[in-house]
Amino acid sequence: MNLKAIQGKLEKHTPAIIGEESMKKYSLFLPIIEKENELHLMFEVRSHTMRRQPGEVCFPGGKMDRDDEGPMHTAVREASEELGVRPGAMSDVYSFGQMISPFGMKIEAYVGLLHCEENELEPNPDEVAEVFTVPLQYFLEHDPTVHYVQMEIKPDSDFPYHLISNGEEYKWQARKYEEYFYQYNDRVIWGLTARVLRSFIHMIR
Repeated sequence: MNLKAIQGKLEKHTPAIIGEESMKKYSLFLPIIEKENELHLMFEVRSHTMRRQPGEVCFPGGKMDRDDEGPMHTAVREASEELGVRPGAMSDVYSFGQMISPFGMKIEAYVGLLHCEENELEPNPDEVAEVFTVPLQYFLEHDPTVHYVQMEIKPDSDFPYHLISNGEEYKWQARKYEEYFYQYNDRVIWGLTARVLRSFIHMIR
């Protein structure tokens, strides 16, 4: 292949996240509702029978299906299925941002209005134990606490040390990973949900 052919490829290429093809793709929906004359964010408590993260607080969302038209469709579909509302109950949906987790996931976050009273919801009991809301103003007035997790690299036993400089003495880089915690009454919001929430609150401020 000559230089001109490579340049032609580059001209037609759309830049993307390198390695994205191997990432698991998820979408989240941050539902805003009007309640008692103020804006609230709605959260779910994951079913206690779920294999991953049972009982934790999260936003509606899930993994992209092959039949989904795109990440926004995934976010709305998942919210509709989990909360038990028709997709038309959500409007003014905006793309908020993307996040690459250290666990090989690409998450796309969307924010929109949910036109539904809480007593009209029919959460899917297989996925959702309960739902609750928090006034948006609370997050504007209260920053999360920050704690840290040390993330270290541990190569497999058959790692080919003989192929790299310094072999088994190679200095792997460790990383200090921030974990954010919001507490509202008896609710604890942390992990990926708190990370997305913190970024959203920072943006609207």
